[in-house]
Amino acid sequence: MPERRIEDYALIGDLQTAALVSKQGSIDWLCFPRFDSPACFAALLGSDDNGHWRIAPRDADAVSSRHYRGDTLVLETEWSTPSGSVRVIDFMPPRDAAPDVVRIVEGISGSVEMRSELKLRFDYGHVVPWVRRSNGQIDAIAGPDAVSLRSDVHQYGRDLTTYSDFRIAENDRAWFVLTWHPSHHSVPEPTDALGALEPTEKFWTDWIGRTTRATDVKETAVSEEVTRSVLTLKALTYAPSGGIVAAPTTSLPEALGGGRNWDYRYCWLRDATMTLSAMLRAGYTDEAEAWRNWLLRAIAGSPEDLQIMYGVTGERRLTEFEAGWLPGFGSSAPVRVGNAAAEQLQLDVYGEVMDVLALAREAQIGATDEAWQVQRGLMRHLEDIWDQPDEGIWEVRGGRQHFTYSKVMAWVAFDRAARAVERFGLSGPAAEWKARAAEIHKEVCDQAYDPDRNSFTQAYGSKALDAAVLLIPQVGFLPADDSRVVGTVDAVQRELASDGFVRRYLTEHTDDGLEGDEGTFLICSFWLADSLAMIGRVGEARDLYEKLVALRNDVGLLAEEYDANSGRMLGNFPQAFSHLGLVNTAWHLTTAESPLRRSAY
Repeated sequence: MPERRIEDYALIGDLQTAALVSKQGSIDWLCFPRFDSPACFAALLGSDDNGHWRIAPRDADAVSSRHYRGDTLVLETEWSTPSGSVRVIDFMPPRDAAPDVVRIVEGISGSVEMRSELKLRFDYGHVVPWVRRSNGQIDAIAGPDAVSLRSDVHQYGRDLTTYSDFRIAENDRAWFVLTWHPSHHSVPEPTDALGALEPTEKFWTDWIGRTTRATDVKETAVSEEVTRSVLTLKALTYAPSGGIVAAPTTSLPEALGGGRNWDYRYCWLRDATMTLSAMLRAGYTDEAEAWRNWLLRAIAGSPEDLQIMYGVTGERRLTEFEAGWLPGFGSSAPVRVGNAAAEQLQLDVYGEVMDVLALAREAQIGATDEAWQVQRGLMRHLEDIWDQPDEGIWEVRGGRQHFTYSKVMAWVAFDRAARAVERFGLSGPAAEWKARAAEIHKEVCDQAYDPDRNSFTQAYGSKALDAAVLLIPQVGFLPADDSRVVGTVDAVQRELASDGFVRRYLTEHTDDGLEGDEGTFLICSFWLADSLAMIGRVGEARDLYEKLVALRNDVGLLAEEYDANSGRMLGNFPQAFSHLGLVNTAWHLTTAESPLRRSAY
């Protein structure tokens, strides 16, 4: 098998979990039944022996190409061989009683010898299940998990693997359905593989067509990448709760061979405002309201217990451990499950929560009384802690500092709280909040600004830069034409960017408690494009945007990071943050070639 590359994967999903399908026709990552459940295919982070399901021609020299079927999450991979050509259609029907993966093989021309190779390994590639044949299907059971494989072609077992060898001629079809269920439940009713294709395609087509601004989007030059990004964000949504995971994977490395490998199958509050903005700008008010409601449920309770991230239904305990039996993607260890950063203090999340609920209030999404009571509690707690050091937006593990972005977002929280009282007549000490906002504003300008470089720095008294300070004008802390904002943009371009690709910070200047380096962060590069547009350098902004869009893989997906030296994607994949950045930057550039500024809220 060729070397695995992050960009070689495509995504299919059912709005509760997702699978990654390689160019070689192999499902190498799948967690059942939720995004954050243990994987039953984990070859992505190890080898084929850690679980995979490949359907491909037996001819090793077969050539493939692939695409999504229109504006859907139905993946088509077409294979050409000397004897003929075939198409493999992969999809997951929107969830009914149980999750299914459906794979249909269609003959296009001639005839092709095909093979299905299924190797189930539960608990992240660790547990070999007990497999038996029953009523014409394959059943695999291990502990709490059970999976059934149904097909209309013969299946046989060898070396703890289930195979099917079959020939597909022109106009022939073969089908496979993999279904998960709790091992203590009876096997679910079989899914009609061929009959499920059209409803699945219709579901996605109808959903993308629901946008109230579809005409505006389709008339722009960026409609295809925006549409695919919005579809990806929808695919990363856990439909029962409305929560959106940062990515469907864990431990895809920020540097090949390094240890910066994290579990992203959770919901981050830092993404809140960008998520809501993207959904509203694309016209998806139902999804925006579901996200807002997930947020309110997740943060309910004592304000001092606010976390930076939660599970897909609001779980708080995201205990981190290392899966030592997995060597990691590209030998990048350790493989981590869970995320200890959930226990960190990040003051910026208070600003993100207040900002996103202010945006929801402006958009008239949901009732405000309950939300305001939650916000009042958060503000009382923030009053006590805003002047403390924290771990910052990037979750550094090298000790707390007075991070500039954290303090700016504390300012956002007090600013939005005061505005809510003044503009909407809600109860609260607006004068006190405005005074606190003014105090924080002065402190940031005094202690986080380096006059020698005409730039805001990463933290008070630090010389290090941080891409997060690019958001200063977007949140309304300073106007875009302020010389300090322009100087900060120039400094980030000069010190953190290479050919437009922006790093979060320089690891040699910032003690983040970790060894090694990382790639450039795509969301930071989109922030730079936004900032360039806001300070009037719109041509530069569009050029950078188009350069970033060109990084997408053959099916339009982006990872978290990009390594310009190797030309490879890095980090978890596909990454909601990157696609949010794309949608918001595209919207900024296509509305009179200027950004929509959050300060207008």
